[in-house]
Amino acid sequence: MSLAPKTDAQIAAAHPIRPIAQIAADAGIDEELLIPYGRHMAKVDVHALDAPEHGRVVLVTGISPTPAGEGKTTVTVGLADGLNLLASHADAPAAVAGARTVVALREPSLGPVFGIKGGATGGGHAQVVPMEDINLHFTGDFHAITSAHNLLCALVDNHIQQGNVLGIDPRTITIKRALDMNDRALRHVVTGLGGRAQGVPREGGFEITVATETMAVFCLAADLADLKARLGRITVGHTYDGEPVTASQIGPHGAQGAMAVLLKDAIKPNLVQTLGGTPALVHGGPFANIAHGANSVIATRTARRLGDLVVTEAGFGADLGGQKFMDITSVAGGFPPAAVVVVATVRALKLQSGMSLTDVKAGVEVIAERDGRPVADVEAEHVGALTAGTANLARHVANMQAYGVPVVVAVNRFAQDTAAELEVLRAWGAENGVDVALADVWGRGGEGALDLARTLGQVLPAPGEPQAEVTGLWDEDMDVAERLEAVVRRIYRGTGVEWSALARRQLRALADRGLDRLPVCVAKTQYSFSDDPKALNAPHGFTVHVRELSAKTGAGFVVALTGDVMTMPGLPASPAADRMDVSDDGTVTGLF
Repeated sequence: MSLAPKTDAQIAAAHPIRPIAQIAADAGIDEELLIPYGRHMAKVDVHALDAPEHGRVVLVTGISPTPAGEGKTTVTVGLADGLNLLASHADAPAAVAGARTVVALREPSLGPVFGIKGGATGGGHAQVVPMEDINLHFTGDFHAITSAHNLLCALVDNHIQQGNVLGIDPRTITIKRALDMNDRALRHVVTGLGGRAQGVPREGGFEITVATETMAVFCLAADLADLKARLGRITVGHTYDGEPVTASQIGPHGAQGAMAVLLKDAIKPNLVQTLGGTPALVHGGPFANIAHGANSVIATRTARRLGDLVVTEAGFGADLGGQKFMDITSVAGGFPPAAVVVVATVRALKLQSGMSLTDVKAGVEVIAERDGRPVADVEAEHVGALTAGTANLARHVANMQAYGVPVVVAVNRFAQDTAAELEVLRAWGAENGVDVALADVWGRGGEGALDLARTLGQVLPAPGEPQAEVTGLWDEDMDVAERLEAVVRRIYRGTGVEWSALARRQLRALADRGLDRLPVCVAKTQYSFSDDPKALNAPHGFTVHVRELSAKTGAGFVVALTGDVMTMPGLPASPAADRMDVSDDGTVTGLF
């Protein structure tokens, strides 16, 4: 008698995958619009897709991340499968009955895959597949984005080497080269050494690809023409006279055309499927702690053309990806969400309480260390720690409710969760007027998300009914400083902002350039509402320290670097790569 598959990889391998042409047909995509990458992946020529945008968007976000994991992608995938199952039920809510659901997700970055997380395509019976291909090179989008970004860097350096007609001051170059891998040794480098023929020596560095402005531009662009225009607006540095220089000024026709040549195929969204057969558009992948943290606008708008409901995900907690989706991504794309799902787990909420410290409970043993942070025995029942940790959940839920949209809490259930602990979260929801639903999606896939799908369906507007109007965080006349203060006070619940001398000078420079009314994208630790990664749960009375501002004129926002956040992560002491291998027959192990 064979044993049931136990790991994510085994579950994915045991599940039959349908040909991508069949998934496309179910989604209403003509086979002529597919550009196949094997039998189970394809790009979609959305330019020729003849369908209006009508799907209502459901945003999935979560509590502050912990080493225990929250399973946001797993819930996103399971919820999409659950909605498609519920659509055929006779008692389905009006908003879900007969509705076709499509899921839109980011592509995994190789940095986290080989660093901390391993795979990033969901888990258990709630995965997008083929998971190995998606987690590794996929259709080559990230390679294309990396190459386009580095082409711009090379063209800037070459311009300086070949006479520097624009008078670019090498000390002011703002773009760094890119690599889609965690590599702390490349954060600060010196290039151009070795003599005149090797270029002009200057200090520089690398960013991980998902933190680059090229990635942000790629994900916010509406189409290829908009992509080229945004690429041309990227600020690469300043002249000796202090004037900004953009990519459109590099070379006789600008660098944006050559960059777009490398991105012309990548800009087409990728179609794959979930284990439940739901069409999935997986495209783009900016980090939410150092970028805006959502899949491409093109993918979400395409999903809205294919589905009546679109389930999409924002990275990290609701204070990062969630806030940025509401105030940046959905505004750029024109798709305000109809509802928000906040994902939490019992084990993560216990860690938020400080349970990772051994003095919280006698006998709690630190069993591992991930990214320099201890992981406690979170599988042991601890109602007190869980109750304390609900403060983190409460703040995230209240923040999302403040935007004016209905909010549902999804408790991503683990086998070790006890009845007493689950009752704590049910009681918390009842006491605070928040809908709380259990989601057993790892073990049961879409079937385990039916309760969540039904709860969500009851707060979603039915077809023909208007959805709630989103109340954004900012007014158009607010400047960068005011916008950042609003994020800190209203989302993080801090007391204010402390500006470095450099950041204050950059504020004045933004005003001089007429860029002081742009949205603000905060680069901050994902582990805390504050800029201190050790301040867990729901800290208060803190200030956020802004050390630097960077105008991303192509993306259309200003990045505020806070605390010690880095745009090039490093590998942990025990990276996921240590556990990976491939057998002689090509079977990959250790990815999950």
